Amino acid sequence: MFQAKRMLFIYVETPLHAGTGRSLGTVDLPIQRERATHYPMIQASSLKGRLRAEMREQKGWLDDHPELVALFGKAGDSGENWAGAISPGDARILLFPVRSLAGVFAWTTSVDALARFLRAAEMVGLKPGWTLPPAPDKERAWVNGDALKADAQNIVLEEFSFAADLSQAETVRKIGQWLANNALPEAGYDYWKQALPKKLCILHEDAFRDFVLYGTEVQTHVRLDPDKKTVQSGALWTTESLPVDTLLYAPLMATPARDGSGMNAEKVLEKIAELNLTRTQLGGDETTGQGMVALRIVGGGQ
Repeated sequence: MFQAKRMLFIYVETPLHAGTGRSLGTVDLPIQRERATHYPMIQASSLKGRLRAEMREQKGWLDDHPELVALFGKAGDSGENWAGAISPGDARILLFPVRSLAGVFAWTTSVDALARFLRAAEMVGLKPGWTLPPAPDKERAWVNGDALKADAQNIVLEEFSFAADLSQAETVRKIGQWLANNALPEAGYDYWKQALPKKLCILHEDAFRDFVLYGTEVQTHVRLDPDKKTVQSGALWTTESLPVDTLLYAPLMATPARDGSGMNAEKVLEKIAELNLTRTQLGGDETTGQGMVALRIVGGGQ
């Protein structure tokens, strides 16, 4: 049983492609998605691998370093292998940026996505201190103020218009302010912390689902012939990515180390915190600057 728990927030700073391989759909290299909802996600194995790589690189350890295998596990012959003590969960979507006719863009979410977050928060002992609003109608959106209004009554996201409803403005403000204070990175994000409560938009779950399904970034790639500098035949493909300013979250849990070292679960999470990871890289296209994310770990009782 997990004895120490935290919440890891992941804020996308450059387009993030956590992929699934080739696809038969319109995009050649799609991102990872939940099976039932089609919400974007990042599988836990990707997060655990990144944490292991960061610790290995920062400490200058080899793969068989005792502390590394205590934290992340060891594969070997019978009697010489054990599971790791650190256990991240899958990263789930919380806020998704959508182009807005006013205010440049809105951070969209839904009551469904917020309820999922509260469920995960309860699991790790995090108490946000706000309650869920009722789900808005399909034609309406809960907002806090006029920052996103294209006219006196409506907001326009992509080519879709929603009636801007202020009846849940105080709840939207509380959610946005809590996320600004606790989910966004602590340093260098003053502008975004001020903007988030004003630009938070809670949509019907169907509208939110459609935006996260069809509103991702799709990049087209080609491969050139090194001698002729022309596009090689058949060397055209597309890659899907989560857009900049997406916010995800993942539970970060730990058990005592299983290697006999006596390291308890809280010490395991302390070892992760000691890395002081404010930024890292996730997903593909690392050499072209893709997948840079800002990280923040929040403990229970915040």
